[in-house]
Amino acid sequence: MTARTTRCTTAKTRTSRLAAVAAIAVAGSVLLTACGDQTEGGSATPTKEGGSPSTNAAPLFSKLPADIQKAGVIKVGTDASYAPMEFTEGGKIVGVDPDIAAALGKQLGVEFKFTSGTFDGLITSIYTGRQDLIMSSMTDNKKRQEGLDDSGKKIGKGIDFVDYFSSGVSLLVKKGNPQGINSLDDLCGKTVAVQRGTIYEDTFKAQATKCGANKLTIQAFDSDAEAQTRVKAGGAVADLNDYPVAAYIAKTSGGGNDFEVVGSQSDVGLFGIGVSKENTQLRDAVKEALDAIIKDGTYAEALKKWNVEGSAVKSATINAGK
Repeated sequence: MTARTTRCTTAKTRTSRLAAVAAIAVAGSVLLTACGDQTEGGSATPTKEGGSPSTNAAPLFSKLPADIQKAGVIKVGTDASYAPMEFTEGGKIVGVDPDIAAALGKQLGVEFKFTSGTFDGLITSIYTGRQDLIMSSMTDNKKRQEGLDDSGKKIGKGIDFVDYFSSGVSLLVKKGNPQGINSLDDLCGKTVAVQRGTIYEDTFKAQATKCGANKLTIQAFDSDAEAQTRVKAGGAVADLNDYPVAAYIAKTSGGGNDFEVVGSQSDVGLFGIGVSKENTQLRDAVKEALDAIIKDGTYAEALKKWNVEGSAVKSATINAGK
């Protein structure tokens, strides 16, 4: 499924994410790499000091690396412009991912502290140690696992994923579907808008090849909010997004009068929590915590709150993306 690219580096990574509602999107979020100031999000769990396993009663606290136990915090990189998965409301980062993180935090006994930046800088933030984890509706795929760009060239170490969410993608069109778009094949000869560096852009590029001489024109933007604006204005016939996000946008933007979702979901894949390949202890602790919240029902509660129960996974997996 999806990914994105960075403005301040040449590395290009990709992952899937839920689109941001234009009204609440954090358009032009700052890179998590050394490109500028960061936007601190609300804590996913109440602030809590770290401590030794003997003083922290959380079930899985002892599973964490010693430095995280001492800090009492897991630093999480995200692009908070992708409602309902993660977005900013009242100065706080909220959504599906922060709610899942809060449940994980209770199992692990630490605070998940979210920081927002641009999507295409997230993997670099893991390489540099700026963040411990990525929770940003990022699609788990082999290229990201192995640190490859779209051409197969090695551009980084790669990262591991703890897979926690399943989603397909859907087309988002202007309300009333004036161009009669019902599938990717209907886009040939037309113009589409998309967030740059995402798997959605890759999907449109593949369709453009399929369209051949009946050219599909792709307009790529730094944020999905900009792509949505282009569709709403009639400058493009469709945007592409993960189904839960597309459905959320269609329901909320303009009181439900701006967009609609058309066609069936395609390209179903897994979202993963990204972690350094060199930090298997943290990876395995997060996996165990995810299995725990799936078992105790708090995971299901978090998804139900945002009406995305259909994207639940039955158990935690590592690097199960294709």
